[in-house]
Amino acid sequence: MYEKYYGFRERPFQLTPTPNWFYASKLHKRALAYLQYGLSQGEGFIVITGDVGTGKTTIANQLLNQLNQDEIIAKQIVTSKLEPDDLIRMVASSFNLVVTEHTKASYLDAIYSYLKRLHAQHRRALLLVDEAQNLPLASIEELRMLSNFQFNGKPLLQSFLLGQNELNAIIQSPDMEQFRQRIIASSNLSALQPDDTKAYIQYRLQQAGADSSIIHEDCYPFIHQQSKGIPRKINTLMDRVLLYGYLEDKKQLNTDDVQLVIAEINQEVANLHPSAPMPPSSAADNTGISHNVSTALNSMIEEKLKLLQEMDELLKKQQKALQQKESKPFD
Repeated sequence: MYEKYYGFRERPFQLTPTPNWFYASKLHKRALAYLQYGLSQGEGFIVITGDVGTGKTTIANQLLNQLNQDEIIAKQIVTSKLEPDDLIRMVASSFNLVVTEHTKASYLDAIYSYLKRLHAQHRRALLLVDEAQNLPLASIEELRMLSNFQFNGKPLLQSFLLGQNELNAIIQSPDMEQFRQRIIASSNLSALQPDDTKAYIQYRLQQAGADSSIIHEDCYPFIHQQSKGIPRKINTLMDRVLLYGYLEDKKQLNTDDVQLVIAEINQEVANLHPSAPMPPSSAADNTGISHNVSTALNSMIEEKLKLLQEMDELLKKQQKALQQKESKPFD
């Protein structure tokens, strides 16, 4: 909506991870370096954890974007609470493997045969497991068992686990000792520091083809405080700030503008959670929210909620289809 107004080539603060827009803070550089190191080792597990929105999936996409497809066949799966048998099915499906009998032995045999074919071609397989904190202990153990597939002493499958901070507690369980011994590197992503928040915003504005001066220097502390340095929250807030600027015909945005948008977001949160206190904001008390801005933002929120509902329905249908397809129990 506001791209042409500010001269952007595309929206600078999209929520969908984009490899070409990867901003490498110190922590993100370290996590990516661990992934690259693990990849060079060709064995073991790499574990990347962090709070929601800190950039785990973005880092995974960055790694996938750098891979040589002639050497490594990489597949990424996003897990829900998959039991071990369902996880095996999903792994086989991600590599487009077909079985004649829907038994666990058949799926494992198909995976092993496929991995051996890759090995004969001087290639190997990489599995990136996103949202791994959703997996039961038994399913994580199943991933460890898959890592036992070898040929002539060389591992055939390597897995990277990406998950929220709860994954750390799962891995530290007494029952996960064997899995922990297979971890060759791990990293935890935390929020951006104030300087990185500013650099992140300026980088994305410049990538979009605009001058970062459209955001006044004094705005950054407010943006960092509201977003807590979480990249996804920064994107959401900045998207709203730019939309406000477009609707109010503001080529440059100052602290009053940012505080006004923050006040509206806080009000929306308070409306969704009536028991939660709303942080005070002088901008909201003294300035108020224009009717045009409020209407446009409400419309945008309704569209996003509708999209989330559609995605949820699609996920439910996919899970139901998988259950129906594999109606026979494993032997």
